[in-house]
Amino acid sequence: MTKASLSVASLLLLALTTSFIAPAAAKKAHAVAAREGYAAAGAVGREVPAPPWSSACMNDQGPSECGEPMWIYGSPTRDAR
Repeated sequence: MTKASLSVASLLLLALTTSFIAPAAAKKAHAVAAREGYAAAGAVGREVPAPPWSSACMNDQGPSECGEPMWIYGSPTRDAR
């Protein structure tokens, strides 16, 4: 291999690896920013079993009890009103 072809190979390898690493880092940064934004707005979230009418529990025969977890936002006291 010549020095020029080695440089091209190195650049291609660099481009290939950064094309996978950069989007993953951006996705993680977005998730952290979103979580901080929800917390700053006073949003409260919790995981609950999905209700039968949700898309998580829907099958060809209609709604069913499935117990799949789902994430909901809002405080439990606000839901009771």
